[in-house]
Parts: sequence; structure tokens; C-alpha cells
Amino acid sequence: MLTVAASLIILLCTFNSRFNAPQGRNMSKHRDVSKTREAAATPPLSPEADALAPETPAAACDATIAELEAARSEIVTLKAEVAELNEKYLRKLADEVNFRKRMLREKEDAQKYAVASLLGDLVPILDDFDRGVASVEATKSFEHLNEGVLLIKKQLSQMLENKYALKRFESMGTPFDPNRHEALFAEPADVEEATVSEEYLPGYALHDRVLRTAKVRVKIPGQKKPAESAEQPAADGQA
Repeated sequence: MLTVAASLIILLCTFNSRFNAPQGRNMSKHRDVSKTREAAATPPLSPEADALAPETPAAACDATIAELEAARSEIVTLKAEVAELNEKYLRKLADEVNFRKRMLREKEDAQKYAVASLLGDLVPILDDFDRGVASVEATKSFEHLNEGVLLIKKQLSQMLENKYALKRFESMGTPFDPNRHEALFAEPADVEEATVSEEYLPGYALHDRVLRTAKVRVKIPGQKKPAESAEQPAADGQA
């Protein structure tokens, strides 16, 4: 569009120049002489007057064409900048979408395979069970079975405690703690505070957090049972 406008302006400027040109070349010499005399009689204009003098049509056309060319060049530059910014925006948007997809996939994988490490450590213990069962079937010995089970239990407990910080805590004879113990039965006894008297299921802690409370029987402070007298009543008629 700028090229078409520039062409129209050039055409108008050319037409204007031709229209204002001298109409004939056969003008009389006395007119040329009179014009020469008038020009000689007219005092020269000062630099300020030259600056304020109106521009010729050709100069105005050249200035307009230069402005149009500058505007066209600026538009081309701005279009290139807009295209570059749009490309950067689309690339950044694609990176963000890919990042979200990757994070979602990693989260799903973490939830799906959260126990993979633990299960990998339990597989060798299952192998030990298989070997123990095969040994008992071959020897028909209960002692071998008992020894194998105790050995596997020890191995499993050590693995869970050393690698996963899962530790069994003792409850027998300790003060009753509702955060660590679950009382299944309670009985009055000659005690100053509630105390665990029997353990049905052990409790386990993971680091400093109770994973499972211990199932226990508790002795609680209560009325003391009357003590049986050790003295025999005196016989009637004793002297």
C-alpha cells in the first residue's frame, strides 16, 4: 500500500511541476529583460527569509516520498520483531506444557513404584523361605523348620530396622502411653500408675513416629484386694 501511495504522490508532483512550468519558449525578450531588471532590483532575501520561504512542489514530493519510505522500513522492522516475539512465546508455551506433562508423569511413576525398593529387599527373604521349606521337606525335621523361621525373622527385622528405620518397641512393664499402646483389657491392681502387664501384639515405630500401636493389657490403680490373714483363728477353749 505504501508503494502505491508513493507512486500516486510522484505522479501528482510531476503533473504539478508540468502545470506550473512556462507555457511557451517564444516569450518576448522584453519580458525576460523586465524580469531580469525586477530580479536585480529586488534585494536578496536574508537566511531567515530563505528558511521561511515555501518549498517547491518537487521538494515537498521528495520529502513525502522519504517519509513514506521510512515508514515502510519501520513497518517491516516491526513486523519482524512481532514475528520473533510470537515465535518465542509459542516456544515458551510449548516448554511449559511439556514441563507439566513431565511432572505429572513423574508423580504418577513415584506413586506407582513407591514400594519398589522395599519389595526388592523382601524378595531375597522369600527366597530364604523357599529354601527353608525345601530343607524341611527333605529332612522332615521340626528343629530345622524352627531354626529356619527364626533365622528368617531375624534377617527381616534387621533389614527393616537398618534400612527403613522400622523398629519394634518394648511395652511389657512400661507405663501405659495412649500414643504407643492400645489397651484391650484393663484390671485394677496395686500399682501407682497404669502399667502394661501383657502384650498381645508388638508395636512398631518408623523413625520417631508410631507406625502401629501395641495391643496390651493394662493394670490400673484401684482398690487393693484385701490381704488374706496369715494367722489362724484361735481355737475355742484354748487356755
